[in-house]
Amino acid sequence: MSDKQEKSEISQLDLLMIANQMLQDHDAYIDGVRATEVREQAGVLIFKGEEYFLSEQGLPTEKTTTVFNLYKYLAHQLSDKFILID
Repeated sequence: MSDKQEKSEISQLDLLMIANQMLQDHDAYIDGVRATEVREQAGVLIFKGEEYFLSEQGLPTEKTTTVFNLYKYLAHQLSDKFILID
C-alpha cells in the first residue's frame, strides 16, 4: 500500500484562484504578487506571474528573491495535491 495521496484534477483557472489566495495569506506576501500562469512539468506545478519585481533594466531587485520563494512555496504545497486537466 502506498503512502502517496491521490492527486485531484483541477483546471488552471481554479488552481490559480487557490494559489493566489495562498499567496495573499502567506506571511511573506508582497502587495501586487500574483500568479498568472501555471504549467505542469514532470509532476511539478510551476507558477509564474508578472515581472513587477525586476528593475527597469530587467535585473533582479531586493524583492525578486521573495517573489521566487513565494512561487516555490506554491509548487511545494500544491504539486502533491493537484494535476492540471487543461
